[in-house]
Amino acid sequence: MTFRLDVIASLSDAGKPGRPNEDRFGANRTAAFVLDGATGLGDRQFMTSHDTDAAWIADYATRRMAVELTPEVEVADVLRAISADARTLFDATAGEQPRYAWPAAALAGLRVTERGLEFFGLGDSVVYLLHDDGRAETLTALPQAFEREQAAARAHLSRLGGIGAAGALVHDPQTLQDLRASRARQNTPEGWVWSLGLVPEAADHLALQTIPLSGGATAVICSDGLADLVSLYKTTDAANLVRRAATAGLGSLIAELRHLEREVDPDGLKYPRFKQSDDTTAMLVRVEG
Repeated sequence: MTFRLDVIASLSDAGKPGRPNEDRFGANRTAAFVLDGATGLGDRQFMTSHDTDAAWIADYATRRMAVELTPEVEVADVLRAISADARTLFDATAGEQPRYAWPAAALAGLRVTERGLEFFGLGDSVVYLLHDDGRAETLTALPQAFEREQAAARAHLSRLGGIGAAGALVHDPQTLQDLRASRARQNTPEGWVWSLGLVPEAADHLALQTIPLSGGATAVICSDGLADLVSLYKTTDAANLVRRAATAGLGSLIAELRHLEREVDPDGLKYPRFKQSDDTTAMLVRVEG
């Protein structure tokens, strides 16, 4: 069976007005994907062609994937080459830096191949897939990431009393120290997170799943910002999120997210998180069999 993938809509919104958006989305005739650049934890920026190093890696990988991710290639091979080349570019500018300063991004995507519909991912970006027969699936490389992050954020929030006027816990020295230690373990055997960045071996840990289709399906591919509506705020589930995106639009979902972040719980005491508002990117995709 030959499948067709079409991007119906896409939207990306910075977590804070005036702050760089470190998310990116990309597509070609057979694939669609979202990358979520991880907030930088280094002392300075190195890749001055972009607003932040995280924005650079997300943008660099997006541009490469849009060209190189064809149905004939293996996703892992493409990501391995991108990571190796990104490491060369970063090292040429930054020199030797601690691992917590290395830029990285989460990834989630769909593509159609001769094998059928395929999910691929690294990190905590998500695909919500709604089959035409009503079945819904949540696809992510790190299903445990949301509970882990909420638990870690809750511990710091209880100590600090809230996110505060800065809008992010990373400005607290102890929180920053803990986040740096966790980031340094990323993309190593000692850690539990594998992401797209400067480590080619991360491609060996790519989540890859072929999805059986008996008909068509509609999907929302998103960064963890939008996924918080399901995993953190729990105002919807996978099926209804896709239905709302298809009927009311992606903008309505982002508007609800911003309301919850900025008006309902601006200090993160009810819904624990490390920043008040996160960059949020989503694509609405249709797959026909």
